[in-house]
Amino acid sequence: MLLVSEPILGPDEKTALCDVVDSGWVTMGKKVREFEAAFAALHQAEDCVAVTSCTAALHLILHALDIGPGDEVLVPSLTFVATANCVLYVGADPVFVDIESLDVPIMSIEDAEAKCTSRTKAVILVHFAGYLANRDAWQAFARRKGLLLIEDAAHAPGLAEVGSYGAAAAFSFYGNKNMTTAEGGAVIARDRTLLEKIRQMRGHGMTSGTHQRLESRTPHYDVTMLGFNYRMDEFRAAVGLAQLKKLSGWNDARSRLAEQYRRFIAQLCPSVTVPFSQTRTSTHHIMPVLLPDAEARDAVIGQLRDSGVQTTIHYPPVHRLSFYHERWRQTVLPLTEEFARRELTLPLHPRLETDMVLAIVGRLATAVHSPQNILAAE
Repeated sequence: MLLVSEPILGPDEKTALCDVVDSGWVTMGKKVREFEAAFAALHQAEDCVAVTSCTAALHLILHALDIGPGDEVLVPSLTFVATANCVLYVGADPVFVDIESLDVPIMSIEDAEAKCTSRTKAVILVHFAGYLANRDAWQAFARRKGLLLIEDAAHAPGLAEVGSYGAAAAFSFYGNKNMTTAEGGAVIARDRTLLEKIRQMRGHGMTSGTHQRLESRTPHYDVTMLGFNYRMDEFRAAVGLAQLKKLSGWNDARSRLAEQYRRFIAQLCPSVTVPFSQTRTSTHHIMPVLLPDAEARDAVIGQLRDSGVQTTIHYPPVHRLSFYHERWRQTVLPLTEEFARRELTLPLHPRLETDMVLAIVGRLATAVHSPQNILAAE
């Protein structure tokens, strides 16, 4: 089975894990600080805070920015549900915004502006599929409306621009991401005071961590704010350090594979379109395509699976998921809904070779042009 994503783990990660075992210190120690410094440097930031997940990172950012009950936060519906969940965690209301177009499935500034109210306090911008949103345009929008700009950068680690858009950025190291620590995430914030507030919140609001107290030779600490248990452990940090060394090369490989996909799809099944037709900076986290008709998608998925190709969907719109639909029944996002009906995600990861990409596209062309699938679409 050719998988949609596949983590690359090997001797370097095994050695890193064994080193932690041998050290006898397994949580919030020197490896976490080394990882934070290395990840920050990659993004041309002074520092960052490592946490348990991108969800934790978003929650901490919103909480640290004092977003809460009575506030509204603009979010895309074309995203993983965690983006909206975190708004609810702090007691605020998510306001769902449509995408720019089927070719640029990133949150629309025009629709965002139309949905601003006196309660709107922030916007969470998702770099969908690893393609970066227009920084200048979104910064100008945020300034004009007096909004806090937050990046959901789960799909975009390794690009220097990421983390420089606004107040803070949240990253993911989940198992299907461009680099992984199995579970894990990070926060970049250029404001040192905000970052240190997030760092303290990560560990129950305590004024020091266990390793800090060991080195300072005192067991005393205080709790000066509401905090959470979102600490990264030494094992994940050690794996992250090993992965970081390879991230740039892996992102380059993804870029080459994505270009091959575009070329082969144009040749073999031109009725299938690939979003982001204009060149745009990207980590190429996933390979989304749009099928010519939504009705036959399940048949295409089944046929590809039978031929040894796993696919998935990014994403079912958040506002159409049962929990949200019951509460936001009036929300209609025509472009998001059309994109989600037709989108299919193909395998994309550095273990793929050119002949595999060609085989996947060939099987996609066969499935799309299959008489029964054409009939289903009609």
